[in-house]
Amino acid sequence: MSDQSNESAVLQRLRTGKPFRKDDPLYAQFGAIVARSIRRCVEMNAQATELDQVRSKLSEIIGSEIDASTTIFPPFHTNFGRFIRLGKNIFINHACSFLDIGGITIEDDVQIGPRVNLTSENHPLAPADRKTLLLQPIVIKRNAWIGAGATILPGVTVGENAIVAAGAVVSRDVPDNTVVAGVPAKIVKTL
Repeated sequence: MSDQSNESAVLQRLRTGKPFRKDDPLYAQFGAIVARSIRRCVEMNAQATELDQVRSKLSEIIGSEIDASTTIFPPFHTNFGRFIRLGKNIFINHACSFLDIGGITIEDDVQIGPRVNLTSENHPLAPADRKTLLLQPIVIKRNAWIGAGATILPGVTVGENAIVAAGAVVSRDVPDNTVVAGVPAKIVKTL
């Protein structure tokens, strides 16, 4: 199988959302994609000195062109990259980490503060199965604002116009037009 058909098979397998175990026949090809993405992120963070260069390099990593209205400040980290979808007019500040194997979609006009972690993957509680990947997408809806150092966990949707306060850990969906804060994040205000 060619590298491109191997990658296609891995992407198709992961899109099913089913648990992904180390004994899966596609795990080695998956590991190669991860290694390539990490290498490209290191290169981007070390070499890209202009915002256009960051957009261009990150477009290569995620496999689709990032709109010119979107700004990403390096360093930026992802472990996979192929399941990040970015809308228009997005701002992503320094030192963000997107673990996107479960999928991350960020709609238009979203602001993301520094050191934000979006984690779309988890592991089972059972020690014998802990190396299995459990995949659940994250969706950040239009005009949301994610504060500095916040963490969004697998399966969470942050609603339209919502605000996630700095340092919050979000484990449940955030309704439209609300502000959440704390660990775990709870609604503290309606907009």
